[in-house]
This record gives sequence, structure tokens and C-alpha cells, in this order.
Amino acid sequence: MHTILGANGTIARELSRALASSAVRIRQVSRHPRAVNANDETVAADLLDAQATASAVAGSDVVYLVAGLPYKASTWKEQWPRVMRNVIDACQQHGARLVFFDNVYAYGHVQGVMTETTPFNPNSQKGEVRARIATLLLEAMRSGNVQALIARAADFYGPGAVQSFPYATVFQRIKAQKSPQWIGNPDTVHSFTYTPDAGSAVATLGLSDQAYGHTWHLPTSREMLSGAGFVRLACELACQPYKLQRAPGWMLSLMGLVVPVIRENQEMMYQLDHDYRFDSSKIEAAYALQPTSYRDGITRCLT
Repeated sequence: MHTILGANGTIARELSRALASSAVRIRQVSRHPRAVNANDETVAADLLDAQATASAVAGSDVVYLVAGLPYKASTWKEQWPRVMRNVIDACQQHGARLVFFDNVYAYGHVQGVMTETTPFNPNSQKGEVRARIATLLLEAMRSGNVQALIARAADFYGPGAVQSFPYATVFQRIKAQKSPQWIGNPDTVHSFTYTPDAGSAVATLGLSDQAYGHTWHLPTSREMLSGAGFVRLACELACQPYKLQRAPGWMLSLMGLVVPVIRENQEMMYQLDHDYRFDSSKIEAAYALQPTSYRDGITRCLT
């Protein structure tokens, strides 16, 4: 039994599709779970409830924590440590292995390439939370309380990934014959993980005995595209003239006064104002996984 905590999300959906080709049963868990594959089991549970989490995990061989929380620092501070503690305790109680899908916020601003050995040095409230919960899991792994691994992705994009940064600013605007937009410095490099690659790789790790006890960066193209380069390629593939609108910092600050999501993103602007380079050579070498090129990935997002 492979149990997905955080059903219905983009990564959960891609993971479910990847696992369907294996001889495993799949259990979808969230407040309002939906099946992805015909034989999926669904269990409603709130991961903030320790008993509900333990009940949802019961009988699992592998548990995937791919849940998301509302994009608000105060919510993250209050709820993420509780979720992680409940999931670790549930996996320990039922002898299940744990796969945690993580992001790069804990690294903070990295000058150079992000790898699995990059130290935690958060410079945002959300980064501090991610460092805290990742450290909680790493300590549980070192103490032998749980067999686990961390699967970390860059910012992602992909078909149907409506919460991803490029979805509304690039793909949807191109489809509507509007000029794409970019937030931050469009001349800096920014890595993006393709969501079908992420789901497939997380499944590969979850099914591999050798993967546990490690942190893995999920397959991500090594092409060093800038934001402008990403938009230029998307315009080319859509057979449209290259155009790019950049939202200036002062405008974002004003918008943040009335739009909560933009206000919450202000502390993360370092990721869009500086180079953001993500390396996945470790998993590529260990499991012979090849990330999808931006050309192929963007093409699928535009169709």
C-alpha cells in the first residue's frame, strides 16, 4: 500500500499516475480526496489531527507527504510543524517508510548551483519553516525512528499545474494572445522542474530500497534559460512574436498592500531577482533518469 498524503494536488496526481504502472495499491488522503486511477482507495483525513493521520497511514508500506498549505507565513509557522510531527509519528507507529516532497526555500539565496549538500540558510519566514520541518525529519531519520527520504524540486511547471508560476504569467496569456509577463529580473537564470518528471521520479524513489536515508534533487533540465529565454521559447513554440511585460518592483509593492498572495511573495523575490540554478545530476546518475527539455515541456503546456 502506497499512501499519498495531499491528494488532488499537481504532484499527487503525477505521482499517482506513475505508481499505477507498478504492482502497488494506492490510497489517496486529503480532506476531500479523489481517485486518480480506477482502483485507488480514498480516505478523508485532516493532517493537523494526529489520530486521523495515524488512521490514514495504518496498513501503508510507503507514505508520500506531498501536501500543500495556504501560502501564508503565519499559517506555515503554525501548521507545518504539526503536520510533519503527526506524519512522522504515524509512520513510526505503523512501520511505514516516508517520502517527503520538499522545495528549496530552506537553502535561501544561493550564489551558485543548488545541490543536495547545499546547507540550510533561509532568508525568509517560509524558508525558516521549511528548514525546521526538514531538520525535524532528518533528525528522526538519524535516530532510526523512521525510514525516510527527501525529494526536493525546483519551482515547477507542467500540464495542468495551475499553481505554478509560469501557468498564469506565460502559458495562459500566450493562449489568450496576450503578452507574457515576468516577475523579477527576466535576465537571470531560473530552473524549473517539469511536473510529470517530478511525479515519476518520486515514484521511482519510493519504490527503491536504496533511496531511503538520502536527500534527492528531482530531475530538472540543465539548460540554463533566463526568464526572458523561457518566454522567448514559449512564444516561438506558439508561433507568436516575442513580447515580454515585466512587473516593476514598486508596482508589486503597491499591489501587495491589497492582494495577499502578492504580499506573501515579497519575501521570496530573491529567487526571481537572482540566478536560481538547480542541479539534479545525483538522481540522473543513480537511476538513469533524463529530465524533459524545456522545448518539449513547454510544448505540452501550450497544447
